[in-house]
Amino acid sequence: MTLVYAVAAAVILAGSTLFGLYLAGRRDLAAARQDAVVAAQAQWVEQAKLEERLKIAQEMHDVLAHRISLLAMLAGGLAYRENLSPEQTREAALAIQENAHQSLNELRAVLGTLRREDGLAPPQPTLAHLDALFDEVRAAGQRVEVDDAISCRDALPAQTGRHAYRIVQEALTNARKHAPGSPVTAELGGRPGEGLRIRVSNAAPPGGPTGPGGRLGLVGLAERTRMAGGTLTHAVRDGRFVLDARLPWEA
Repeated sequence: MTLVYAVAAAVILAGSTLFGLYLAGRRDLAAARQDAVVAAQAQWVEQAKLEERLKIAQEMHDVLAHRISLLAMLAGGLAYRENLSPEQTREAALAIQENAHQSLNELRAVLGTLRREDGLAPPQPTLAHLDALFDEVRAAGQRVEVDDAISCRDALPAQTGRHAYRIVQEALTNARKHAPGSPVTAELGGRPGEGLRIRVSNAAPPGGPTGPGGRLGLVGLAERTRMAGGTLTHAVRDGRFVLDARLPWEA
């Protein structure tokens, strides 16, 4: 009988030990899973922050490249044109001052998004701001012809319109940098279900791109277009540099 009690006690002790080990293992497994979930969430948050900062960096490049190239064009006019009247000189100086002021304001706006939780601060430019962009670059001396055949433009999503604005803005900036003085043609078209088409062309500079930056602007344009779900191509055709962008526009 004593042996039976001893065996029973040993079995109970072993069972209790195994059950305790099982519960401890379950707790450790649950803790490990929780740690994995927390680590995955932290990694996702960091990835989201990185992607947002890359977007902000792209916005900063587009804004500053546009403004600085306009400043360079205006300053070049003052430096090389000796037949300007005092009034024309004053107007050019005021334009330089205004663009420098705009550069600071836009830079502050972009940098301010680093302190925001909801991304880029509104309002962001869209297709509705393209006319003002064309007027601005023309006032600085860039010759731009526009063929706008977009249908149902009010139906274009705001985000797609913002990408389109930045693509046109950077294309004009590239033309000023690499083919200064060359007339630029901007062709816009598309409708819901067919997509948005953007073509910007200018005389191809001999020997390829010149000026600081090389083809970095084209790299940024390609990345922006890819992020928008579209495609971008560029080539020299009949002596002109032609940039084509296609952005999706669902019906």
